[in-house]
Amino acid sequence: MSPETKSKSTISRYYRKRVELLRLIDKIKLWPSRKGILHGIRTIEVMGDLARLTTHCGKTFSVSNSRNSRAARWLRNKWFKHACTSCGVPDWKLKKFASTCFRRHQGSLLHEGTSGGPVLDLRADSIKETSIAPLSTLQKPEERPAG
Repeated sequence: MSPETKSKSTISRYYRKRVELLRLIDKIKLWPSRKGILHGIRTIEVMGDLARLTTHCGKTFSVSNSRNSRAARWLRNKWFKHACTSCGVPDWKLKKFASTCFRRHQGSLLHEGTSGGPVLDLRADSIKETSIAPLSTLQKPEERPAG
């Protein structure tokens, strides 16, 4: 299969193995429960090294930012039994997660994470449209006199 014909879900995404858990959760938007159920994340509220996660099925819990935690290992190794039926994790997201690779010396470090950032609300109803002014209404810069 040539690179042009590959779909987005079959393209491998590479992340570093030892990336912080909160940055990884913010990027992937999935959480493995202790029973092996994969939940979709609705909101992430970061409070220093702790975060409050809310899933799409309404469960809320606190998470510590650890690279060695059970959740970090389960996400890196892709250990889960099935996706949560209440969260409604779509098949394309599961395929994208399955094609993700974690390498020690290769991949994104996820520097643009949410550590210390504001509350992220991932619900569709919370997204507001912004108005963009047309170019004709913008002020033109004043010309400087030569010399």
